[in-house]
Parts: sequence; C-alpha cells; structure tokens
Amino acid sequence: MGTLVHLDEFKTLLQNYSVSEATKQALKRIDFVALVAPTSSGRNTIIRELLKTGNYRFVVSDTTRAPRENDGIMERDGVEYWFRSEEEVLIELRAGEMLEAAVIHNQQISGISLRELKTAITEDKIAITDMEIMGVATIKRLKPDAKVIYVLPPGFEEWQRRLMHRGKMTKPELQRRMESASQELAAALQHDYYLFVVNDDVDRAAEVINSIARFDSVNNVEQTRGRQIAEQLYIETRTFLGAKQTS
Repeated sequence: MGTLVHLDEFKTLLQNYSVSEATKQALKRIDFVALVAPTSSGRNTIIRELLKTGNYRFVVSDTTRAPRENDGIMERDGVEYWFRSEEEVLIELRAGEMLEAAVIHNQQISGISLRELKTAITEDKIAITDMEIMGVATIKRLKPDAKVIYVLPPGFEEWQRRLMHRGKMTKPELQRRMESASQELAAALQHDYYLFVVNDDVDRAAEVINSIARFDSVNNVEQTRGRQIAEQLYIETRTFLGAKQTS
C-alpha cells in the first residue's frame, strides 16, 4: 500500500474541515455510538453481536484502501467498508458531506459519509460504527451526546496473540499498528468522555455496550477496571516499541 496521491490536499481539507448543514441536521435526528479500539481488540465481533438484536444500524465507513482478506474471507463493498477512490472522497469532503474523516498511516482515508446517516434515520435505529480515534473529537464537537466507547483486549499478551492470528503481517506494518495503538491509548486516557469496555468475553462486552447505548447505564467498577487496563496496555506498548527500536 503506497502513499496517498492527494495526501497534501486531504490534510489541508481536514485541518479546517466543516460539515454541511444537511450533515448537522442528520446528526440531531439519530442516536450515535462510536467504538474505538486498537487493532485486534474484537471490536467488529462485538458490533456483529449487537446487530443481531435488531436495535442497531451499522454505519459503514468509506475508505480509499483496497479490499483485503481477513481470516480467509475477502472484504465486500458496503459490508465492511465502502471502497472508494480518492477523487470520490475528495468530492464529498469539499461539500462537507463527510461526518468525519482521517488520514490513516499516510496510506488511506477513512470516514463516514452523510449517505450512511440518512440510512440510519430511515431505519429508526441506533447508529453504531467503528471509528479511528482521530475522528472522535469531530463527533463529540458536532454531537456532544454521542457515546464513545473504547474497546480493550484484556491484556498485552492476549492482544498480541489476537493480532498475530489475523494473518501475515510485515514488521513495518506491525510497527505502524503498535505506534498507532500507543497514540490512541494515550489520547483516550486524556479525555473523560471515553467509556472503557474490556473484551474478555464477547457476549459480556456486547451486553455492557448495549446497556450504555440504549439505557445510559454506566458501571463505575467496569470503568475503573477498563482505565487501569488501558494504562497498563499503554505502558507495555511503549516498552514493546522501545525494544523494537533498539533491536
């Protein structure tokens, strides 16, 4: 995967990005839940469990990267992502019709289009999506009542096991993912609007998130445990990166 052709223009647009009035109005009409997580935390598995309840609509993000194979299954357009060209995404960004967008590893743009918000409104369901941490500040600015949940693996070793299970990954790619995770964990720990949910069991984690999303039920014991695990993961990730740099 190479560098974005229009990288400079994307960065310029996103520095001073503002959404259209239509996007603002759509946001007012929906309940919105964003799940943030480091790679291989099981976020997408949890979302699939929540969708089975019939109370949620998965907001499919746009991305400029090509479809890839996960666990032997090729990603499908409109299911995991809408796979779009840089030019298509640029058009919507210029019109203010992306709710949020972010440059990922200088290799791709991912974000949420107004098209998906309109679908959630039509179906009268809670809009739920996976999101990069860079888009969260935009969401909270535009929709302060949006619920932002950080999904965590139960520990560093289990996290690494899950990561390796995803398939072949080059050392530079692993390095990039761990660097991103370090930055994400640091950012989440700095903002009190993040709710932490530990994915040590998918059914339990989905139940906790469902309680937060539908009933505003937040368990303080769960939050204390989650924050402690996030802090420990951050420390171990920084240690991992330091060891790689000196090896």
